Amino acid sequence: MTDKEMKIENYRKANLTAVKGQTVLTGSSLMEMFPAAEWCTEKILYNRAVGGFVTEELYDALDVCVYDLEPEKVFINIGTNDLSWSDRTPEIVAASYEKIISAIEERLPGVQLYLMAYYPVNPEAASEEMRECLRVRSNEKLNAANALVKALAEKHGQRYIDINRNLKDDRGRLKAEYTIEGLHINEAGYRAIYDDFIQYV
Repeated sequence: MTDKEMKIENYRKANLTAVKGQTVLTGSSLMEMFPAAEWCTEKILYNRAVGGFVTEELYDALDVCVYDLEPEKVFINIGTNDLSWSDRTPEIVAASYEKIISAIEERLPGVQLYLMAYYPVNPEAASEEMRECLRVRSNEKLNAANALVKALAEKHGQRYIDINRNLKDDRGRLKAEYTIEGLHINEAGYRAIYDDFIQYV
């Protein structure tokens, strides 16, 4: 069983005793690593993100990552791994992302979706093994993808949220002190965006 499959099975079991009608966070590692569910004391949050997921994998796992919990609100951060492939344009990723949005809306009428802006990266602060990835997954490509995610939110009458202001340096990159290896965010970085995030919860 792969690491992803194990996480899905663990989520499936946890869903059996979860409280329905709460808030779900889903997506890939940038959402999985966000400790908002542990930090939030006012509301119940369930994190059902899986590191390494691309849009198609989340779509295939929506039963466990969203539907089982019958949430009132869903925060989504998916697509950055797709954008790491040179042949996956922001337009291709947005089309795949829209399948996820439509499927959730069809299954859970009235659900509130919050499509999160992709976090910036910092190639200058990147580790050696991450540099090649960040040549493809550049801030320019992420910004183009963010414009499309915002358009998707508007098209579907959902919310696009950009909580990145405290993450960015004066050049629009992820602040070096907030990143693990140029791409993933450390605890200090998540603390810097938590207050902006939780107001939507």
